Amino acid sequence: MDICNLKGDFKITDLKQGVKNPDRVNVYVNDQFAFSLDVAQVVDLGVKKGLVISEDKLLELKKASEFGKLYQRTLEWVLMRPHSERECRDYLKKKIFEKKLDKEYVDLIIEKLRAKKYLDDYRFAEWYAENRFYKKGVSLKRLKMELMKKGIAKDIIDEALSKTSRNDEEEILKIIAKKRSRYSDDEKLIAYLCRQGFQYGLVQEMVARSSEMD
Repeated sequence: MDICNLKGDFKITDLKQGVKNPDRVNVYVNDQFAFSLDVAQVVDLGVKKGLVISEDKLLELKKASEFGKLYQRTLEWVLMRPHSERECRDYLKKKIFEKKLDKEYVDLIIEKLRAKKYLDDYRFAEWYAENRFYKKGVSLKRLKMELMKKGIAKDIIDEALSKTSRNDEEEILKIIAKKRSRYSDDEKLIAYLCRQGFQYGLVQEMVARSSEMD
């Protein structure tokens, strides 16, 4: 709906439940589809059939529509698996660039998700430490580096890693079990494990121990 083509008052002439998304309400202004809002927004913003609004109010409601859609998409994305705040911020910036939306939505949505506990860097760090390459094996050093790249504060990383049930000895054995057949001798296997972030002395010990177990 292009408000530049409209003259006079702006009147909400109809409200219809969304077809693709029944949780959204299509709002018609002067008998033309104008925007959609989620059910909670309709109630909170006092939107009802017959309401006469100003141009400023119409623009405000359109912004609320944009915000609601972006928040819902972001919430669905966040609920797929835990994410760090930086990951979410990057996701939002990309969506805003693609849709040419207001940049202020980023902080508003981050704040709302954080308030509702959908974003929590400490919980994310705990989840990441316990689940990243759980079957394949990974060094705690690599986990720390990856968490830093995801914007997690050092003190949060240190606390999360101190509480994880994983340790480098067991992680090395996981990797050895998967990679042993690919390396013709122990030195090549040791070199590979060191490149994964494990300490040389510990790698030597665990490779020797695994050879004794074969």
